[in-house]
Amino acid sequence: MLPPITNIYISDPMFWLNMVEKSKDDSFKVADRAREDTNTMRSSDTGDFYDAIRENFTKIADEVAKVQPQYSQSISNLQLDYIQAIKNTIQTAFSAQKHLTDSNLGTWNSGPSTTPFTDQFAKQSNEITNNTIRAVGINNQLTINALDATRENLKIYNKTIDAVTEFNTNAAKAWNSFFTTQKQQFFRH
Repeated sequence: MLPPITNIYISDPMFWLNMVEKSKDDSFKVADRAREDTNTMRSSDTGDFYDAIRENFTKIADEVAKVQPQYSQSISNLQLDYIQAIKNTIQTAFSAQKHLTDSNLGTWNSGPSTTPFTDQFAKQSNEITNNTIRAVGINNQLTINALDATRENLKIYNKTIDAVTEFNTNAAKAWNSFFTTQKQQFFRH
């Protein structure tokens, strides 16, 4: 048998309802305060985390941007040296060939003669050269157009990223606002 005071508490449903309401209010207040402190701390910690990561990625991009002109200059210099080496090879090869044929006309019978074939060969060589020069010019223009289109696409991409980020931020804010009001209404009732 329970003591008489216990019987009152057990048998009185209003006592328990009041106790639950009181404890619920107190625990919600404590929980809300703790949640606010945690959210403030978490928000601050999260903000610091994202700021640090953003700064680190920006530093990396800045370092790449610093050395990019050096790379471009080195590549350009290499291309110019390569072109000069090709010109020197062509000059040397044909100079040596011409020197051999001019100095030993009697010994070297393979030198060019003034036949219709040499004229035709010279004409075809000029056509091939002109066609190659035109093809290189067209190729250069196509490459420049492709690079310009790529730059424009990067600009569009950056604008799209900004728009998507703004949309996602607004959606997250709306969701957080909705969730917070729903949570508050739920815990009030």
